[in-house]
Amino acid sequence: MNSSEIQEDYMGVPTPTPEAIHRMSTPAAPPAAGPYSQSTYYAGILYVSGQLPIDPLTGEVVEPGDAGAQTHQVIANLSAILDRAGASLRNVLKATVFLRRIEDFAAVNDVYSSYFGTILPARSCVAVSSLPNSRALVEIEVIAAVGGPENRLIGKRLFEATPC
Repeated sequence: MNSSEIQEDYMGVPTPTPEAIHRMSTPAAPPAAGPYSQSTYYAGILYVSGQLPIDPLTGEVVEPGDAGAQTHQVIANLSAILDRAGASLRNVLKATVFLRRIEDFAAVNDVYSSYFGTILPARSCVAVSSLPNSRALVEIEVIAAVGGPENRLIGKRLFEATPC
């Protein structure tokens, strides 16, 4: 990191400057539905916002009532964002799964494992009372390694070229 990308807070703790944080979006995944980015990149780590089972072409939730089919769409959306950053599911370090119905755990897990196989990123799964779209049964967010300090300029170029 160079000094233009780091500043210190009141306790002397290094804090990234706004210029060092890059936001990215892609039309291959649903657009952010509020005041947030599809993903944010800093220091080799990509933070991907929670993805719902929305088809980016239609803007509609796929297969209402079918958690397995919805999980396929969620992972397709995550994959599109990761791909835009030059990464894939293999780069995922941590996933968080939000389920509207805990009884869908097995169906979601079957689909999830078909994509992640032996990669096995760290994961949390929680049941929630609702999701941002009332027809969605599952939402997944991920954190992925997409480069280190030695190639952060690659990430910078990618992200600056696609403002949200």
